[in-house]
This record gives sequence, structure tokens and C-alpha cells, in this order.
Amino acid sequence: MVKKERIKEIKKEVEKEFPSDFALQQVHIARKLLSEEAKEKKMSFLEYAKMQARDAENAVHDV
Repeated sequence: MVKKERIKEIKKEVEKEFPSDFALQQVHIARKLLSEEAKEKKMSFLEYAKMQARDAENAVHDV
């Protein structure tokens, strides 16, 4: 799990990169968070994203 301080840093970085596009900011924040979480689990970004998608799909089917 990415620490709250790091999340704040990422938000500030992305807001500077895309100051007038909130939607694009959200996409980049999510991508950066997923990337850091993948790194923590020693997985590639793509592997981690696929795992997250499978978990979300399974959660929907379990309801």
C-alpha cells in the first residue's frame, strides 16, 4: 500500500503536469499509484493491473 505522504506528493506532481485537466490528473494519479503498488509486490505494471482487474471481476461475481 502506498503511504499517504507519497500519495500527496504524486497528486502535487500530476497537478503541475496537467494544471487545467482534472480528468487527466485522475488517470495519471491512478497509473502512478498502480505502478508503485506493483513495484512493492515485485510485479510488472501490466501483471499487477491484470491481477487487480481479475480481483474486481471476481468480487462482482461473488455478490
